[in-house]
Amino acid sequence: MRKTIHFTKALWNDNGVELHAEMPIKLAGIQAAEQMIVDSDQMAFVYLAEEKDEFIYLYIHEPVWGDLKKALKEEARLFVKGEDTLLELTSWKDELAYLISNIEGNSNYGEEMVEKVETVFLHHQ
Repeated sequence: MRKTIHFTKALWNDNGVELHAEMPIKLAGIQAAEQMIVDSDQMAFVYLAEEKDEFIYLYIHEPVWGDLKKALKEEARLFVKGEDTLLELTSWKDELAYLISNIEGNSNYGEEMVEKVETVFLHHQ
């Protein structure tokens, strides 16, 4: 079974942005895999992390996309916060920028996902 962690809150501090999960989580032993994918059904960007030989799927949901946009613009660092440690999501900027450019106008991701990504990341607000 896929191990997933869902992040719906973002807090800014001097280091950058910390994403917080819906439920308390432990992150010790988990490492950044420096790769992102999209889950259109869940309306989320998914950062891949690794624990031993398996992937951990870190779902970054729409409520924090505004913070991601700001972090991209300010070139801030991005972390996920666990009870036991803070994990930096390395290479997230390049990965996210690539996905945004790929999603723009691409109906393969589903109309709703395309519309939400374009609204948050591409339209000036």
